[in-house]
Amino acid sequence: MIESSPRQRTLVLAICCMSLLIVSLDNTVLNVALPSMRRDLDASVAGLQWSIDSYTLVLASLLMLAGSTADRIGRRKVFVAGLVLFTLGSLLCSLAPSLDWLIVFRMVQAVGGAMLNPVAMSIITNTFTEPAARARAIGVWGAVAGVSMAAGPLIGGVMVDSVGWRSIFWLNLPIGVAALVLTLRYIPESRAARPRRPDPVGQVLVMALLGSVTYGIIEAPAVGWGSPLIVGCGVIAVASLVGLLVYEPRREEPLVDLRFFRSAPFSGATVIAVSAFAGLSGFLFLNTLYLQDVRGLSALDAGLYMLPMATLTFLFAPLSGRLVATRGPRLPLLVAGVTMAASGLLFAVFEAETSTPLLFAGYMLFGLGFGMVNAPVTNTAVSGMPRSQAGVAAAIASTSRQTGGTLGVAVVGSVLASGMAHGSDFAEATGPAWWIITACGLIVLVVGAATSGPWARSTAARTARTLDPAATPAPADA
Repeated sequence: MIESSPRQRTLVLAICCMSLLIVSLDNTVLNVALPSMRRDLDASVAGLQWSIDSYTLVLASLLMLAGSTADRIGRRKVFVAGLVLFTLGSLLCSLAPSLDWLIVFRMVQAVGGAMLNPVAMSIITNTFTEPAARARAIGVWGAVAGVSMAAGPLIGGVMVDSVGWRSIFWLNLPIGVAALVLTLRYIPESRAARPRRPDPVGQVLVMALLGSVTYGIIEAPAVGWGSPLIVGCGVIAVASLVGLLVYEPRREEPLVDLRFFRSAPFSGATVIAVSAFAGLSGFLFLNTLYLQDVRGLSALDAGLYMLPMATLTFLFAPLSGRLVATRGPRLPLLVAGVTMAASGLLFAVFEAETSTPLLFAGYMLFGLGFGMVNAPVTNTAVSGMPRSQAGVAAAIASTSRQTGGTLGVAVVGSVLASGMAHGSDFAEATGPAWWIITACGLIVLVVGAATSGPWARSTAARTARTLDPAATPAPADA
């Protein structure tokens, strides 16, 4: 546990939020630049998908490794390395001469980004140890995550229209350097009392599972779902999943401790994170292409159109944190599920994209829902878990987010590509995609209701005692 004054704790939170800002902002800023990048780099829909998913895929694959490594060798040490690598990767992306090189440099970025979010959350968890203070801190964290992801299109629009798409990567440079200097000056070193050993087999299995699923989904529209390549991806994914389920429980200190999932709130938070971020990434991907390619708006105007979404996310993310601190995660999760599903239905049933008032209503509903979902997911993932495992628990939650973001772009983009390949116009081709986004909202609602009651909290307490009987768990909120 990190002992510090209130001022120092606030400063630590601010520095951690700076790292979250550049990691979260990066992908959503990129979304609004996709049409410009497609023209400049002569990219296909699949190429655009890879410019996003190469980042989120590597990020998701390495988050748990980064979290456990930080618990073992020092959180500040890993955090500093992540800031350096992410900032360098951003510079390289701004100089990329082709789409292939951009994808490679995005992967460099992601290696650095993987060292930031779970480690920052672990630092926060070990700094804010009192439940209400921790929930408020996570509410601030959620606000930064929500605003950076929702406001990205507006910021990206300004940059793309005024300077060009390469400038979106310049945003990370001053923030990354400032966060690095402040980290070296103000964040103390910390590590787990009993950190886990490396698990290279588990790491390879996680990467094989996520990589094969993502590659198969993105490439299937072009080569066919029954092609040997896609079938091979399916075989690798199933074999990797079976390998994880068989191998990890046999290790004394596995990369993915499957016992975490005996906690209903933790399992629920994982499913909710995947669903919410799949919905968000699919939502942004579809709307960016629609506003610029179908409505003919500039990048800036497209960003302005999505401003209501950013505003609602900004307003409701801190409110969600306060609700979690005072009333627990149930109400924010229910509100998030209802509003995200309602937004998807506006597009799936009423074709909201064809009516500007309905379009804005859909944006506001989704922004409200996404603003409400982040704080309860993060708080639930780490509450009740032993503090010695804070890095791993936070990493699994972050992995769930990035996995959701990866799958959202992969699935929605593939649905769009398949529809347009069969001669459908944009609106018709996106119909099934909007039903998928609606389903994501319904999953948030149903799973949130099922995993936030007294029974669920009792499973979290039992899981914490099983994981580390001698340790004091991070207190669970009411």
